[in-house]
Amino acid sequence: MSDKFFFKGRQTPKPKHSSYGFNTKRAARPGTDEAPLLLSVQSEARKTEVEALLLEHQLVATITVDAQADENITDMLSMINTPKTVSLEARPNRNDPCSCGSGIKYKKCCGA
Repeated sequence: MSDKFFFKGRQTPKPKHSSYGFNTKRAARPGTDEAPLLLSVQSEARKTEVEALLLEHQLVATITVDAQADENITDMLSMINTPKTVSLEARPNRNDPCSCGSGIKYKKCCGA
């Protein structure tokens, strides 16, 4: 309940927005100009392939070419392959016309 109507004492001050809810110290989103992805590939040909993927998905990265080091593009792949929301087609209501084309209500035709 609110202190305003029922409490006869010292009211507690409301906390500042920095202490809860609003995040004032959030990190920059990876893959942007402020926080580019750090990728490493083994050849120049692979570098051009990765650059094409970055342009397609509008990401920014710093790519280093080193034949002895292992290829490290997991940050880019995790940004590209984010899970998509799956939405199913809604079933018709009972009194809607049936989708099979019979012309009668769904509850009398296919809904039984």
